[in-house]
Amino acid sequence: MNRLRDMVAKAFRDGDLLLWAAITVPMFLANESPEVGQPPGLPLSWVRIAAVPLLALAVAVGRRWPVVAAGVPAALALAVTPELYTDSFMITQLLLAFLLGRRTASMRPGLLFFAGVCLAGLAAVYLVPGVTLSNWLSLVTNAVAIILLPWLAGRYARQHDELVRTGWELAERLERERDLIGERMRLVERSRIAGDMHDSLGHDLSLVALSAAALQVHPGLDEPARKAAAELRASAALATERLREIIGVLREDGETAPVLPSGDTVAALVNRAAAAGMAVRLDDGLGSLTPMADRAAYRVVQEALTNAAKHAPGAAVTVRLDADPAAGEAVISVVNTAPPAGPLPETLPGMGVRPGQRLDRGLPEAAVQPEQRAGRGLPQAGSGGYGLVSLDERVRLAGGTLRAGPADGGFAVTARLPLTAGGAVHGAEAASPTTEGAVHTAEAAALTAGGAALAPEGAALTAEAASLTAEGAALAVGGAALTAGDAAAPPDSRRELALARRKIRRSVIDAIWMPVVAAAALLPLTSGYDLYTAHRSVLDAGVYGELRVGQSLASLKSRLPAYQVDDDGRPRGAPADPRGTDECRFYRISADSPSPAHRLCFTSGRLSHKDTVSTVRR
Repeated sequence: MNRLRDMVAKAFRDGDLLLWAAITVPMFLANESPEVGQPPGLPLSWVRIAAVPLLALAVAVGRRWPVVAAGVPAALALAVTPELYTDSFMITQLLLAFLLGRRTASMRPGLLFFAGVCLAGLAAVYLVPGVTLSNWLSLVTNAVAIILLPWLAGRYARQHDELVRTGWELAERLERERDLIGERMRLVERSRIAGDMHDSLGHDLSLVALSAAALQVHPGLDEPARKAAAELRASAALATERLREIIGVLREDGETAPVLPSGDTVAALVNRAAAAGMAVRLDDGLGSLTPMADRAAYRVVQEALTNAAKHAPGAAVTVRLDADPAAGEAVISVVNTAPPAGPLPETLPGMGVRPGQRLDRGLPEAAVQPEQRAGRGLPQAGSGGYGLVSLDERVRLAGGTLRAGPADGGFAVTARLPLTAGGAVHGAEAASPTTEGAVHTAEAAALTAGGAALAPEGAALTAEAASLTAEGAALAVGGAALTAGDAAAPPDSRRELALARRKIRRSVIDAIWMPVVAAAALLPLTSGYDLYTAHRSVLDAGVYGELRVGQSLASLKSRLPAYQVDDDGRPRGAPADPRGTDECRFYRISADSPSPAHRLCFTSGRLSHKDTVSTVRR
């Protein structure tokens, strides 16, 4: 009982019960013509009763075997009429033929089904008495309208759904790709930060080695002290070499080593831009910053000037460096006016930002804490540009925030960075503890360089620790960058979308050419058949004059035409048969017109009436 209830509930849920009602009820409401259900067909009432369970079975198996489901109403229609068309089963055939196209991916099942129905009708011509070739031609014509066209419509609906689904999948994949590439660019920026650490830490380690060399040759030291100084110098040199090798591994393929000194300043950067022809002005009201914040400020100005030169050539650019003591932050802003060509669009190529949008998935302009932004994806830059994405990561790791967007027809990039080292360390906690440890180790190495003469052995140990820590940080960043690079490989979504579009175009073309080809094939076939039967149904006037009432039908068959006016039987416009006759036959007088016609009526196998009548209803 529970199983039956579950089956009924599933039928309601899938819509199968509603489909069964939609194809069964119209069968009993249809007003059929009198010819349907007459010999050689089966009685219509019997077929209707048998159709109720058969259609239920067709609906039940329709999802798994749609060809079987479409074949059930076709077989029922052929059972009552050899021409396939009946009002009782027309809606049923249309719906199940549509579902056949909707539920099958290949064209083969539908075409084979159409061909099978036509072949079944042709077989009936030779196997079923009373079924003529004219009936088969009518069947083929009806099959095109009842089976082929709905099947093509179902295929179009399926291809359209596949196109929509492929479009959504493409959108989802592009969104995932955008997030992965944004994450990869942040990891690349971290590797650049590691490069900056190499420049700074390498300089400090070089000072350690220099101080150790000075101690080694100092005349006031004894031999053990000179030996310790030599070991310190060797350890510092080895740490510098290891750090150089590690940073070389971290560089992207094709990325060249930096040509500018690690201590390059914003002022020098602005001067070079001005010398290159950019209308740029610097307002510097900012003192010294921590190393992390200083490099982040440099990168902000560098990226903003690059974008201004690329997207707003000829525009005036203002670089402003200010301090906000109340907030404990440095404010770095780069603003360019509208270029001579006109205001910039709201979304710039390569930036992917809108007015008032922060680089944190379109959150409002309200302040967002660095720890709230950790792990969030960034908007994808168009045209393959991800400079602002990398810049946002650099500023975030320095403990600051970045905002970029159109302003007064131009574009503004504003970064807020902590004035003290504590803010930078706090902002980088969520991102990379290893990097934070490397920063602390770099500072410790610099302090050790200052006091190397006091503790040469401890300085050597500190230098080795700095080398190992920096090596661990570089390997961790490099491994993450490689993993993200593999994960961000672009999918073949565009190819799949193009394939889906080609399929739906092919489906539309199929819906046009198949009926046209079928009509083009049927038209000469039916016309030729009608012309042939018209000439073979003419009763010669001399033969007609020689016929005498009382002659037997058997003796006349050899002299009568092979076909009649209407090969299906009695012409619709013919008058009623004379009373008492068993059968009347109608033959053309001329092949050009079916009316008037000779009528020969037989009673008990003998000719009882002969006359000329009109076969057109007046």
